[in-house]
Amino acid sequence: MSVDEKGRKMLTEFREFAMKGNVVDLAVGVIIGAAFGGIVTSLVGDIIMPIIGAATGGLDFSNYFAPLSKAVTATNLADAKKQGAVLAYGSFLTLTINFIIVAFVLFLVIRAMNTLKRKEEAAPAAPAKPSAEVELLTEIRDLLKKS
Repeated sequence: MSVDEKGRKMLTEFREFAMKGNVVDLAVGVIIGAAFGGIVTSLVGDIIMPIIGAATGGLDFSNYFAPLSKAVTATNLADAKKQGAVLAYGSFLTLTINFIIVAFVLFLVIRAMNTLKRKEEAAPAAPAKPSAEVELLTEIRDLLKKS
């Protein structure tokens, strides 16, 4: 088998693999997940964290940090990072809240999907209509019974 034939075979195998339903579904899921992540990030940063900040007296978690060197004298995180190493625990807190929200929303979505699945499984399926041959044989049987 030549190198060209091996390459074509490998390309064919890859195409079959890539076009399987699970791989395509995974790709769609990753793309939608990335878009959903942007929405959740905005929800946390622009809506939830300001509400939490207002409830806690105007605290802004994103600027919470601990300097790890004596050279850091800035009072906001962006300037402090320029001066030296900092432990930005406020950013970590924001991302943790972001994760909890994403996990909760995914839980609700999966729970709803499972509920729909259970309803579909519980619904009795309509009996399948007999084939034309079976109907014909049934009519013949019924006619023979009458005579």
